[in-house]
Amino acid sequence: MGKTYERIDGRLRAFIEAQPVFFTATAPLDGEGTVNISPKGLTGSFAVIDEHTVAYLDFAGSTAETVAHLRENGRISLMWCAFQGPPNIVRVHGKGEAVFRDDERWEELLGHFPDIDVTLHGLRAVIVVTAEVVRDSCGYGVPFMSYDEDRDLHGRRFAREDDESLSAYFAKKDHIATSMDGLPGLPLPLPPLPRPAQ
Repeated sequence: MGKTYERIDGRLRAFIEAQPVFFTATAPLDGEGTVNISPKGLTGSFAVIDEHTVAYLDFAGSTAETVAHLRENGRISLMWCAFQGPPNIVRVHGKGEAVFRDDERWEELLGHFPDIDVTLHGLRAVIVVTAEVVRDSCGYGVPFMSYDEDRDLHGRRFAREDDESLSAYFAKKDHIATSMDGLPGLPLPLPPLPRPAQ
């Protein structure tokens, strides 16, 4: 029932762009290390860059496991599943990179996310994933669930932070600068978030 694809286009692209939530999975190279799985949402925070590249915005949170794992080994899988409509699951397995605020690619990458106000969410990085294997499967076991709307709690919580206070918030957390397994995580302090030209 599953099929492997050479690129992200057509029906596959339309499907993943229509989903309000997806999941990421990463792990350290150490077989005893902690596997991380994270849900991602917020309308406008995911983009298909081209047929082999996707990206999403990495916002403030209480850990930075994905960033740490990508810095160590780059392995990442993304998964979307249909909670409405025909059953379907799509997975993208590939190599990921955390692009930080002081990277020369920053502004160009942010251009792919025009429908979200990044200043509200404590934006830390843009995660760019180059697809190596793209597969779909049936999703028969995924339940029907309805999407109502995005929660506004994240934006309300982090909109009140500036670059300095956000860095201070992260510095107080045990697993932002260093992962649960002791890997380098988010570089601190954060470089200033570039502001749009007036």
